[in-house]
Amino acid sequence: MKSFTGETLRWNWNDGVVELTLDREPANEIGTAMLAELEKFVAGFDALAPETSVCIISSARKHGFSAGADLRETYEMIAFLSGAERLAGVRQFLERIHAVFNAIDAAPFVTIAAVHGICFGGGLELALVCDIIVADKMARFAFPELRLGLIPGFGGIPRLNRDLGNAFVRDLLFTGRSVNATRAQAVGLVSQLAAEGEALNVARSNAGQIKKFDPYTRAAAKKFLKPIPHEELRQEINLFCELFTRPAVMAALKKFVESTDAMPYLP
Repeated sequence: MKSFTGETLRWNWNDGVVELTLDREPANEIGTAMLAELEKFVAGFDALAPETSVCIISSARKHGFSAGADLRETYEMIAFLSGAERLAGVRQFLERIHAVFNAIDAAPFVTIAAVHGICFGGGLELALVCDIIVADKMARFAFPELRLGLIPGFGGIPRLNRDLGNAFVRDLLFTGRSVNATRAQAVGLVSQLAAEGEALNVARSNAGQIKKFDPYTRAAAKKFLKPIPHEELRQEINLFCELFTRPAVMAALKKFVESTDAMPYLP
């Protein structure tokens, strides 16, 4: 399927480049609806791959790339379940999101995240599955999960550690603070800085350059350069689920859901 328009995202293929645009109000929170449409997207990779050189992931939302997991939906789904049912539901969701993110991580074409504004939590984890992150100068990156008594659950720690090293992971995780695009580039998280509002255009320019090269060599190089940390990802799911059983987590989620702040996820 070379084009699709859903409730939370859309994609369109043109001349070897597929552009996936996140578009869910207010800030591309990743919940069950977006997950289902991402599953639809990766299910088409085998058909897209022979004709595709690059996939660009961007956002149509003014607030930014993505605020992360849809915590309000999560709380509403599990608040009244028993402990065992709650844990089973969380694990099932994590297994599904990991399968999708692993598929994007291992895609045989080059993936580029074009980031503006906020790129937090699960949104940062989505950007981290991409081969290249292009960010406009106003972008900000953060893992605020410890505020809820949790860790990132969509594969963020193993992938960030794979790409940057443990010192930056600890800083981002333990402080919960956001870093701006300039520092993100300095530590190697961001490949290129763009002027405000120009990240997608820079990503498209990169795609034009990438398309010039042999697709077999490109796929082989990507597989060599970017091994997927499967064992660490499984450990992350287990630790996330263990932490999720704590009463303090449900209390923190309840407080988040009841917040009157327009964007309570802001560090």
